Amino acid sequence: MGYIRKTFIATSIALLTASSFATAASATTFDGEWSVHIASSRSECGNGQTVSIGINNGNVSSSMVKASGHVADAGNINVTLVSGIKRATGFGHLAGTSGSGTWRGALCSGTWTASRN
Repeated sequence: MGYIRKTFIATSIALLTASSFATAASATTFDGEWSVHIASSRSECGNGQTVSIGINNGNVSSSMVKASGHVADAGNINVTLVSGIKRATGFGHLAGTSGSGTWRGALCSGTWTASRN
């Protein structure tokens, strides 16, 4: 009985350690610098802006604008960008070295594409 219990505990610890390592490894899959091209079909909203963002441990940041958001292990991303009084929220997906999605602001909306630098 003691041997079975010790084996169960050792197996549980090994599985927890392995799953913790897998989560940490996948959380950093998208870490690095990215260029995000922001487009809108409405000329008054601007078109063709490019913003640099950084991803660190799945968290989004930028030195160009105030940025917050998160990339999930599977690559789903949500992000909010703020520049002055302008604010936009974006959703999409990253895979490998590229990604795409949509964004929406108070009066404008559009699409975005991203590539890893």
